[in-house]
Amino acid sequence: MSGGRATAAPLGVSLLRLSGPLRFLLVSSFLIPLGSFMVLPFMSVFLHERLGMGLGAVGLVLAVASLVQFSGGVVGGALADRIGLRRTMVWALVIRTAGFVGLLSALRWPPLVVGALILTCCGAALYLPANKAYLVHGVDDARRPMFLSAGNAALNAGMAVGPLIAGPFVLSSPGWLFLAAAALFLVVTAGHALLPAEGAPVGPTGGAGGADAGRAGGAAVGRGLLSGVAALPFAANLLAFYLYFYFQHYLAVFAVERASSEFYSLVLLTCFVLVIVVQPLASGWIRRMPYRWALVGGFLALAAGMAVLAAGTRPTLLLGGALITFGDIVLFLKNDLEALRRSPRSDAVVFGQQRLAAGLGACASGILGGQLYGLGLGAGETGWFWLAAAAQCLLLPPLLLAVRAAPGARKPIDSTTRRKADS
Repeated sequence: MSGGRATAAPLGVSLLRLSGPLRFLLVSSFLIPLGSFMVLPFMSVFLHERLGMGLGAVGLVLAVASLVQFSGGVVGGALADRIGLRRTMVWALVIRTAGFVGLLSALRWPPLVVGALILTCCGAALYLPANKAYLVHGVDDARRPMFLSAGNAALNAGMAVGPLIAGPFVLSSPGWLFLAAAALFLVVTAGHALLPAEGAPVGPTGGAGGADAGRAGGAAVGRGLLSGVAALPFAANLLAFYLYFYFQHYLAVFAVERASSEFYSLVLLTCFVLVIVVQPLASGWIRRMPYRWALVGGFLALAAGMAVLAAGTRPTLLLGGALITFGDIVLFLKNDLEALRRSPRSDAVVFGQQRLAAGLGACASGILGGQLYGLGLGAGETGWFWLAAAAQCLLLPPLLLAVRAAPGARKPIDSTTRRKADS
């Protein structure tokens, strides 16, 4: 891997040396989830209690919205490959702003709410692959994990703060809430329109061109949505999200029953803080870690966390959430880095393919996990649900070896080879 022996500057020094555009992009990576999570986490409550939708219909709408938001990233990556990173981000934000305006209009005409919600998710799907690709454009291989983890930290900070701000106003003043979110997205969209095109040097001041130099079109590979996909990181990402979303989807009903909604919020806040603090600090270590050991360690952490959750006490809820968070810190970042290293496609396309894997995993988790949790409820004991999830964390990852050994599996491509292929 090109630049593998480069010595990266400390995290604080590297971030202070960021150019203006990348500083704005990191700030936006906080503001965008802040605006989104002022609204989206409460949509089930808003749809059911404010608009009177049945819970079955609410569940269907949210399932479709989640699938669009995750899996649509593969379309976002392909679009960025064709029209450019900045233009894709701007159009994605325009669509998302329109979605929040639609939510505001739905207060007068409720049928608009479904289309408006799907519109916001389409904007998110288009935006994230281009955002991540722009963030690492012109950044050398040694510092890419640091920049990606800084973006992830900003994202998680926005996700943590948004619900805290919006909670008191969701049912009492949703109009003002939707208006504030739309106004925030309008300002962020205008700022993105002023960013330099990705052909200009947008990396750290004085930094050398990175691994994505000359890769914008991925011309050496076909233009299909999944052409050039890195099979093992794609499969590992799908499996990691499938297992992680057992925690994401079903911890709420499990924790609130055994503790309280306030304690559940504390568990989520702890997980967010761990991602914000730990992932940037550990990014260099994760980059240097052999991929095999990253997979082993990450899935073992998920298994341990799920098993601990089964006890259902307040300390084990906190400890289990922390262990699962450590696992996802390693797996999610390492899978993205390995996909970038192995695929000859442009960064945006690679990130889009990884988002597709995440969406498929999250969707499968929602479908199968719901059936398993329902069985636990029927039996009067849901602790075994987490033990079943922990068993899957141990039994399913070895199947990745079949992906690795599959005929035609793509070997890692170093940065020099990738640049030559696109020159």
